Amino acid sequence: MEERTRPLGRPRSEGARLAVLRAVDDMLVEEGYAAMTMKGIAERAKVGRQTVYRWWSSKAEILLEASAADATRELTIAPGVDTEADVTAFLAALSAFLTTSDAGLAYRALLGEAQHDRKVAELLRGTDVLGDAARTCIAGVRARGGLGDEGSGVDDAALAAELVGPMLFRTLAEGWLGDPAEHRAMARRFLAR
Repeated sequence: MEERTRPLGRPRSEGARLAVLRAVDDMLVEEGYAAMTMKGIAERAKVGRQTVYRWWSSKAEILLEASAADATRELTIAPGVDTEADVTAFLAALSAFLTTSDAGLAYRALLGEAQHDRKVAELLRGTDVLGDAARTCIAGVRARGGLGDEGSGVDDAALAAELVGPMLFRTLAEGWLGDPAEHRAMARRFLAR
């Protein structure tokens, strides 16, 4: 028996997919997460509801896909002159993502929803937007000899939490917008661990 190389059903239209992702971003900014519906997203994207439901089972899935694609781009940093510069650049990008980016707004909305919706929490665990970006930064730091012996035996998930956690907490709990001097200080504390 020959293996199928194509999934069953109609192929996904890239134009329709992008229209849905743009629609969900726009609606989040204009209306907020609670007001969004799958029907409204389809109408805004000018696609049929069946198209939306064929590819996503919830508005959270759509929002996470939109956020994750932008997060990858926004949280990728070019190597700097040293590991401190790399971590500082990552923290500055993370701060901008969480405070000024529509993708960051989407991610923060999903974090809030995950506090009382088990399915959204599971979805976020399956696509670890911030953790993946932090682990990429950590891998670069390790490759350049950063984190020394202390950091070499520590689980990457724990290091990612240590890198992202303080910024995420200050942003969510304090409304902190970040500043370059504090990003640098946070980078130094992380690397000195």
